Amino acid sequence: MVIQNPSRTEAPCDEYWLFGYGSLIWKPPPHFDRRIPGYVTGYVRRFWQVCKHTPFQDHRGTPEAPGRVVTLIERSYWEQLTDHHDSAPEKVWGVAYRIVPDRVDEVKEYLDIREINGYTIHYTPFHPVPGLDLVDPALMPHLLAGPILTLVYIGTPDNDQFVGPQDPQALAEHIYRSEGPSGLNRDYLWELEKALDQLSAESGDEHVTDLSSRVRVVAARDEEQKRKQQESSTSQTDNNIMRAYPLVNVSPEDKLQQHHHHHDFRQAGSIDEQEETEKTS
Repeated sequence: MVIQNPSRTEAPCDEYWLFGYGSLIWKPPPHFDRRIPGYVTGYVRRFWQVCKHTPFQDHRGTPEAPGRVVTLIERSYWEQLTDHHDSAPEKVWGVAYRIVPDRVDEVKEYLDIREINGYTIHYTPFHPVPGLDLVDPALMPHLLAGPILTLVYIGTPDNDQFVGPQDPQALAEHIYRSEGPSGLNRDYLWELEKALDQLSAESGDEHVTDLSSRVRVVAARDEEQKRKQQESSTSQTDNNIMRAYPLVNVSPEDKLQQHHHHHDFRQAGSIDEQEETEKTS
């Protein structure tokens, strides 16, 4: 069960833990002293949140062409929707960060600015597991203690930037085209795919993987179009040069006449040179 915290100021436990399932995986918050891979259940991760640029926040899109970022949808709600990706893993993988106690308020303020764009605060149990790297001995107590109650930012379906189910190909095309002050929207997608693959052998997400593959195909197609346009432009330039400086076609008869003329000229020159030699001798 998700516990929403309307006050947005107090965590329901002594330690302040934050769950990241998007860019927080590879762009961690400040002032954390523990980072643990793991998962939450009861949710589905989807690129269904509009990513706008505001005076307080920069993301992977513009007001005119907002990008897309991930949010979590409660599985019970998602199951009522018609999603082109009609399956989803039971576990949503990500990373939990424990924030240093005396910096909690500072980090909250930072996160409220970073995640203000349509996201609200919720709490959900996080299941820590050993990652692909060697386990830090300091993490063992948390790995053995069971679920950790973590704070998580979610763009719920009732926020005005939630777009709902998208056609995967149209979504991939949109992500490929979108860019904002934080960079290319497709880089966000590819970084998420890479980050998930590094958490665990089972931490992949089919929705993310499929979109990543589609965007790569779009990128390759775009590069091929640019290459053909460049070749066409080069060919056009060559044609323009040929028209400006045309080659003169010389017939065999003209070539023979030019040869005789050249021979006569060299012969006359030879006589002059001979006379000049006789005068000086």
